[in-house]
Amino acid sequence: MTTPAIHNYLLALADDEHFMGQQHTEWIGVAPFLEEDMAFASIGQDELGHAALLYALIANDESAVDDLAFHRLPGEYRSCQLVEANLTDWADTLIRHWLYDQAEELRWSVLAGSSWTELANIAARAQREEAYHLRHAEALLESLLQTTKGSERLDAALKRVMPLTAGLFAAPQGEEEALAAGVASDSFANLFPQWQQKISERFPQVEWPEDTAQRTDRHPDFAALHNRIRTVLALDLTAVW
Repeated sequence: MTTPAIHNYLLALADDEHFMGQQHTEWIGVAPFLEEDMAFASIGQDELGHAALLYALIANDESAVDDLAFHRLPGEYRSCQLVEANLTDWADTLIRHWLYDQAEELRWSVLAGSSWTELANIAARAQREEAYHLRHAEALLESLLQTTKGSERLDAALKRVMPLTAGLFAAPQGEEEALAAGVASDSFANLFPQWQQKISERFPQVEWPEDTAQRTDRHPDFAALHNRIRTVLALDLTAVW
């Protein structure tokens, strides 16, 4: 089923999942309370699992997963900047978690009926797990927004994080071919208004960024992130793990 165009389309989704998972796992041990340590660890593992499944599908070879995940040059990744930015404030991280999972709910839905059976199966699994992720984010937001301090912190976080969402719904390379082949059922451009409605229903005051970023534009934090996730690999590039 895979062609170079469809390969590029799925690579964007896989890269988003990979780096979102990596970002979540960096909160293990430093989240504001123990339950969140465990929750973010679990969610991060799920996202990394989704990335691994997509990488294996793209490569048609499970042994090539690490090559796609770790051994590409920065310019060869197709992730969006929302998952590349290094957020050190917990409120910013919670807002990103919620914004991203709202988008994921829509993006996985267009793959659930894919003509590529293996991809449809991956999407079905991801949808089940993402439902829990979104429920987790929603519950935290709902609780924190009930307090004045919580509401103020989350509103400020939303203003800081929203500019990073530019490019979240930028059409991945190969989208036209993926739609023609029935690999996906709808375009990112058509999903964007649905995502905006979801965000606006929770935060009517949201300010939308100018959506000019592309998936070939790396965030300034990407180089440091790329080095962090390769720290152990770099100890011995010839080692077999």
